[in-house]
Parts: sequence; C-alpha cells; structure tokens
Amino acid sequence: MTDQPDLSPETKAALSLLSAAAVRERSHQLLQAGLDGRLKHFTVDLGQLEPCADEVVKTIRQAYPSLDIPFHARWRHFAAGEHDRWDAVMHGAPWENAAEMARSAFDLAIVSVLLDAGAGAQWRYEEGRTGETYIRSEGLAVASFDMFVSGAFSSKPEDPFRVDADVLMTLTAQDLAEGFQVSPDNPLVGLEGRAALLNRLGRVVATNPDIFGQHDDPRPGGLFDVIAETAEDDRIAAPAILKALLTHLGPIWPGRITLGGVDLGDTWRHPLVEAPDVTKGLIPFHKLSQWLSYSLIEPLEWAGFTVVDVDGLTGLPEYRNGGLFLDTGVIALKDPADAERPHAVDSQLVVEWRALTVALLDRIAEPIRAKLGFAAEDFPLAKALEGGTWATGRRLAKEKRGDGSPPLSVISDGTVF
Repeated sequence: MTDQPDLSPETKAALSLLSAAAVRERSHQLLQAGLDGRLKHFTVDLGQLEPCADEVVKTIRQAYPSLDIPFHARWRHFAAGEHDRWDAVMHGAPWENAAEMARSAFDLAIVSVLLDAGAGAQWRYEEGRTGETYIRSEGLAVASFDMFVSGAFSSKPEDPFRVDADVLMTLTAQDLAEGFQVSPDNPLVGLEGRAALLNRLGRVVATNPDIFGQHDDPRPGGLFDVIAETAEDDRIAAPAILKALLTHLGPIWPGRITLGGVDLGDTWRHPLVEAPDVTKGLIPFHKLSQWLSYSLIEPLEWAGFTVVDVDGLTGLPEYRNGGLFLDTGVIALKDPADAERPHAVDSQLVVEWRALTVALLDRIAEPIRAKLGFAAEDFPLAKALEGGTWATGRRLAKEKRGDGSPPLSVISDGTVF
C-alpha cells in the first residue's frame, strides 16, 4: 500500500503515522518538551525514575519470583484466578490444523481486546463455572471469553469457537449487556460504543473477503493468514503485526482525524509536535491496536512462527501505566486541581499524559532490567509491562485511593482506554 507511487504526498504522510515508530518518535518529542518545561500541563522529574523502577521491581519479584515473565497480552486476563480457560478450549476444539487454531485464537483476541476499554469502577462480572467475580480488564476478558465459547459470535452452531462477520454486524448493545451482565445496578461504561465498534469490525471484515476470508468465511481471524504471509524463515516481526492491524482494521475506529483519505484512529493533536509535512501537530498512540499486536504474538507462536523485534512496539499509553508515573512523582500536574475534574480524551492534558507514558516506559525499561540483572534482548519491554509497570500502576492506585481509581479521570467512549 505504501509502495504505490501514485499516492499523494498527504496520503504518504498520513500512512507514516500508522506505525509504532511514529508513536515512539513523537512521544519522545513531548517528553523532551516536558524536560524543557514547555508542556502546558505536566512537569517531569527523571530523578524519580529510579524509585519508580524500585516499585516495579518489587511488584515483579512478588508476582514472578522465578522472573519467568510472559508477555503483556490478553491471554494473561483469560487466565484470571489461575484458571487456564483457553487451554481447556484448545483440548476440546475440533480444529484440524494449527492454522485453524490460530484463526480461532485471533478471533477471540481481536474481539476481546476491542471490548477492553475501561469498564468503570462499578461493573462486576460473575463467572458461572467458577462462581468467582471479576472486575475491570479481567472481568471484561472473562465475560468476552464466555460469550465466545458459548458461540455468541459464531454463525455456525457446529463450530462455536469462531467470530463471524455477519454476527458482528447485527450485534446490539443489548446482546452485549446480556453477555456482560449489565443492569442498572451493574453499569458498564461505553456499552453503546463497544457494540458500535464490533458492528464496524463486522462490516470491514464482511466487505474485505480477500483479506479476511482467504480460507474461510470472512472472520477477524482471517488476519492470521495475512500476517503469516509476512513471515521470512518462519519469523514474523512484531511491527508487521501492528501494520496489518492498522492497515486492515483502521476503518473500524470512530471518525476522528482523517488525512489524505486515511483514517488515523488513535491519533490526536498537540501543538508542540514537530514534523516536516502535513502531520505536524499530530501524535499517534494506537493503544488498542498495539495491545492487540502483543496479544497476537502467542497465537502466532502456537502456530509455529517465531515473533521477533517485539521491542519494535511501544509501551501502552493507558491509565495504569500513566498512573504509575503520576503516583511515583516522575510526572506531576502543573495545576493540582486538574486531578479533581474529568478530561476529554482529545484534551491537551490527556494527550500529554499519554505521550509521556509511552516515552517514560522506554526510559524505565533499562533501570528495571539493570535491577533484575537482565540484558535487553532477554527482557523486552513486553515483559516489563506485564511484570511490571501495569500491575504496579494498579497496586499504587489501590494503595493511594481506596477504590483503585487512576489519579486522573478520562471521559472514555469505550474505544480508547
């Protein structure tokens, strides 16, 4: 797509934002602005990075005493409560080969990650088979897993472990409400937005059978075949996973910024972002797409591929990682009153917070590795995230605020965080 010589300069510039490299480069621009004292809403104190790393290492040693840490991925949430739910599916499914299994795993991961925006503090999910109750990301994962294994996303009664485009297109907020046990007493933030996102996913998949239906009826898991084609010697670069997601799933995101006919998805405006072209003032994050990229690594490995260049992806700019840096004083609000009011996701404050989060996750990976005695190649950022920064952000939030809420409140539409 990017190699077509007849693309306009504006379109080529827009496509350059559909990469983890662009997320990283522009986030570090705003970190530098923070270090120079030029950000409107935050100050940055790199002197607090070591104590922050100490907190993360404390969490890692507690959760993973052997230091054998898996990648940050949706599969961790599917194992909430130490129940390996996917393993049970793998042993009971009628797949005939690794590719069929991988398409099914892709189906589950894609739908579950797209449903994984902030649930809100009140929502709960009670799992029937264990009687356990889960909240937030784990609750959303278990609820979406239960819908998946019950065949709620399948149009083939004989094959429940799949997600079909025609089902996604007709899915209603009420269908999700039933699957997620939503009621007036158990509200889930952004229910309509989540349903609309899955509807758009269904439309994109159904109208692009050449991408999503190469070996089956159109389904999100058809992306497995697209990504598998990028392999060289059975090796797949993690940024190639993200590129496929951004290229083929870009149209599912709500209409935000488009440039040169390209939907830029999780991309926002900030006046201090420099660029030599029409993308000046724009900063991409691609948070859910990168979270999904991390979550597709394991299905690819189960199918026999080796995923390389995992550090080509960035840390995730969401409220647990962002909260970690605020709660440890690495960053601080210039106006403390900003902690008391909610902020729109496109506000300059939230854009700065997210950019600082991405750049500081790069910065903190090194002291974490040093304290644990790992070389970079043995401890990629995905392990620091899982071990790690996300869990530490959650722990500190609980210690500092009884309800575990983040230090800043973001008004979410169910499709960003």
